[in-house]
Amino acid sequence: MSESATTPTIDIQTEERAARSHVMARLLRNPMGLTALIILVIVFLIAVFADFLAPMDPNKADINQVMAPPSADHLLGADSAGRDILSRLLFATRYSVAGALWAVLIAALIGVTSGLIAGYYQKWFETTSVAVISVIQALPGLVILLAARSVVGPSLWIIMAVFGVILSPAFYRLTSAAVVGVRHELYVDAARVAGVSDASIIGRHILAVVRAPIVIQAALLAGIAIAVQSGLDFLGLGDPDIPTWGSMLSDAFSRMYEAPLMLVWPSAAIAITSIALVLFGNALRDELERAAAKPKRRRRKTVAPSAPERAEATVVHPEPEDLRPALLEVTDLVVGYDQPDGSVKQVVNGVSLKVRKGEVHGLIGESGSGKTQTAWSILRLLPGGGRIVSGTVMFDGKDLAHQSDRAMQKIRGRRIAYIPQEPMSNLDPSFTIGAQLVEPMRATLGISAAEAKKRAIALLARVGIPNPERTFAAYPHEVSGGMAQRVLIAGAVSCEADLIIADEPTTALDVTVQAEILDLLRELQGDLGVSVLIVTHNFGVVADLCDRVSVMQNGLIVETGTARAIFADPQHPYTQSLFAAILEDGAARGALGTPTGTRTLEEGASR
Repeated sequence: MSESATTPTIDIQTEERAARSHVMARLLRNPMGLTALIILVIVFLIAVFADFLAPMDPNKADINQVMAPPSADHLLGADSAGRDILSRLLFATRYSVAGALWAVLIAALIGVTSGLIAGYYQKWFETTSVAVISVIQALPGLVILLAARSVVGPSLWIIMAVFGVILSPAFYRLTSAAVVGVRHELYVDAARVAGVSDASIIGRHILAVVRAPIVIQAALLAGIAIAVQSGLDFLGLGDPDIPTWGSMLSDAFSRMYEAPLMLVWPSAAIAITSIALVLFGNALRDELERAAAKPKRRRRKTVAPSAPERAEATVVHPEPEDLRPALLEVTDLVVGYDQPDGSVKQVVNGVSLKVRKGEVHGLIGESGSGKTQTAWSILRLLPGGGRIVSGTVMFDGKDLAHQSDRAMQKIRGRRIAYIPQEPMSNLDPSFTIGAQLVEPMRATLGISAAEAKKRAIALLARVGIPNPERTFAAYPHEVSGGMAQRVLIAGAVSCEADLIIADEPTTALDVTVQAEILDLLRELQGDLGVSVLIVTHNFGVVADLCDRVSVMQNGLIVETGTARAIFADPQHPYTQSLFAAILEDGAARGALGTPTGTRTLEEGASR
């Protein structure tokens, strides 16, 4: 799990609003997105205010103005019935856009609602909904629309409602797939445990995941709905009393040799609106993906550590002279995360530590102290938005804080290995354990598949797995948690790294397996002579393995020295409080009292 230093409380709703405004600001700076948005806003305003913008009644025919060319009275000319083309175009915008939005709304109500319920509850509802959606997708859409037209007549709203039902599978597939991906997330389980109703979980937690894809899908489907509706009206299947772009196009097409200019206006309206919808959907998708991948760095307002943290000096215990050279030396490391408002929230506030060659160094502190963030900074594997703000990470003479990604690829695995916590979640369930051990060795050491397999089996035996050949061919779900942790340790030492970073290597294991893993780590470190940086909150691990210890609080090292010195005489108040929290052997607190109205075991037996 990632950790962060203690920081001032931030209103979550404020952060969400800032993130949304951040994406919108990026969209407005995107030329394609801005142009599409401006066009869509103009189309929307024309549709809403057509009554005020139209110079005359769109259905008023004047026999004296049949096929009249553009003039002061008719800016775009008149059609075959003598009706003003500009007025009809403005009202056609209202009905064409409204019809398309009506179809998309019906599709979203059916598809999103059923997708949310099916993805969340699954079981019989998912089976039934998938069957219904499959049937709808198999139906020929145009035939269904023609059949509906023959039954209900030339009704724009009913025809587009039927088309909305035909479009609903597009929303259903998108929504159900997204819900299935998040329904087992820990925050959803936590909401269930807290007693939150299913309706609230679906409406607040689940829907938030799919709303952005839904908006993008709606924009794309609206363009399709406009094209289909215009096509039906072009074929003469629409309501003749309602002006639409399709009906205007049909009338112009029949007179194309007499007045070809009449074709331009409805064709341009359909093309421009459809293109703007597609471009807006694409631009919004791009900005959402870019914001999720890496927040844009704007003017940075670094949040400095509080005054007490800066003022309090690190306690350094006197140490005997050690002639071993430093393999890793971190100096004044500051790690921060870019915020939507352009500021940087610090989680590591100036860490300095040194790991010598052949040394086991323990980085200890409570959850949230910044231990894991420090380890990830050394590996340059911080989550999205995180970065090294300042400081150096010197590894064998190279500053990793300023290395390129390509250079870090040559260091990770080859020079620095990593043992993660939660072993079962760090093995890919799609591949055998052997495949996951062989691939890094072949890529890093450049050896053949046969040699890599031989080395992998030998390593599995070396880490104490009873039947290494069987484990080599097994999938992760076929081994226990302790076995999986041994596999990860084997993978960490397989490429002969100089430094191993072990992030809580025993947290997810029971007590007996923890002891075995610690014995294994101690034995491997002694045999291979590698340096080890252990990230932990367990003083038992520190006492059992570590040569030197750094105690971390609120993103700072508050005390450092040999394990013997710190255990014998902890001097920093935080270190003392950690020791005070350890359960020690002591006198028993006495027998438990017997609750009133109950009988002891002996009394019950005597009766």
